[in-house]
Amino acid sequence: MTTIEPRPPAVEWGEPRSRTITWHDPMIVAAMARTMSGVDFFLAMRDGTVPPPPIAMHFDFEIDTVTAGDVLFHCTPDESAYNPIGMVHGGLVCTLLDTVTGCSVHTSLPAGLGYTSIEIKVNYLRPIHVVDGRPSRLTAHGWVVRPGRRVVFAEGDVRGADGRIVATASSSCLVFPLENIPPSA
Repeated sequence: MTTIEPRPPAVEWGEPRSRTITWHDPMIVAAMARTMSGVDFFLAMRDGTVPPPPIAMHFDFEIDTVTAGDVLFHCTPDESAYNPIGMVHGGLVCTLLDTVTGCSVHTSLPAGLGYTSIEIKVNYLRPIHVVDGRPSRLTAHGWVVRPGRRVVFAEGDVRGADGRIVATASSSCLVFPLENIPPSA
């Protein structure tokens, strides 16, 4: 077995940067979700009476508008989301689209039902760059296109600060009763 010694950072790399992320116990959030309709749950989260899930804190997602079967979120990526070629990683955009399509499905559900994504297809249309002095805020819209008792179909898009679509998605989500989910160990 070969051991590779890590090399010290090169001077031309500049000073290392960091980002601090804080969140609340996700199982408390999940327990709250079980007792509320989806639309009430997301309205409470938007209004600050229910804490956001850790993923929202990690990627700086914020809820703007919530109605049954339709949500609008915002995200302002920073350079910590860059890929190796100097633009926002498509995984962040995919995660944002998975979030808004899934949350649109959740807002269509009564208390006691949950969902999970079973498929998502993303089309990337434009690169996203974080440029100092220019807004890079993304707006993500998710909406239900076909409700169902077991599978719900949703679509979404992400727009840049200029209003142009940067990515689209179609998604399907499996719906199930939450009482079938065992409590965390």
